Amino acid sequence: MQPDERRKWVADLNKQGHRLSSLAMIAMTHRLIKPGRLALVSSFGAESVVLLHLVAQVDADLPVLFIDTDLLFTETLRYQQQVSSLLGLTNVQVIRANADQHARIDPLGQLHQSDPDACCHFRKTAPLNHALRHFDGWISGRKRCQGSSRATVAWFEMDPDRDKIKFNPLAQWSRNDVDHYLTKNKLPRHPLVNMGYPSIGCLPCTSPVATGEDPRSGRWPGQTKTECGLHGPRPPNQPERPNV
Repeated sequence: MQPDERRKWVADLNKQGHRLSSLAMIAMTHRLIKPGRLALVSSFGAESVVLLHLVAQVDADLPVLFIDTDLLFTETLRYQQQVSSLLGLTNVQVIRANADQHARIDPLGQLHQSDPDACCHFRKTAPLNHALRHFDGWISGRKRCQGSSRATVAWFEMDPDRDKIKFNPLAQWSRNDVDHYLTKNKLPRHPLVNMGYPSIGCLPCTSPVATGEDPRSGRWPGQTKTECGLHGPRPPNQPERPNV
């Protein structure tokens, strides 16, 4: 599919989105993209189990890409195992930074202190770019209710940095929608949520959030940084494709 065709395809799908449930949209996208060419990218974070549960109902063998940055909370690693087993996910793929680059770029594991953008690119964006080479589209859990740069997220969009179709089936879900779904389906919440972490990333760069604050204000607190780079423009001086 050529770029112009992809853009038209995305526009047409967004026109249909308001008539379909998130589950129906996932099933439709699963049918439209070639078998094996669609992946779900999941952090197994605060609200990830909702989207994972929806996807498991359509295809429990859909590739689920989980980025292990080597700086994640122990609770997240345990939760990933728990949720994968509970939902019967059979194709969870753990992706990491290239080992040689790890030793060369961040041998002491302190890059996040001096250059958090470079750390995110090295540990998250570059490994994901490499993994997504094998796919035509990917599913994300971004929601408008997460605010900040996500306030206008569409159901379907083009991912220009990777030339992929990106699908956000929960784009218009509210926090009440998420809470209701979790309760209705008796899904386990990430253990850190009850400790004041409504948005969970890497341990050194995530803090608890006070009641009423922006849920993502605990990510890179005290900095202007709001995204790791998976969902936005590349940081300055970062390569378009990983050297792996």
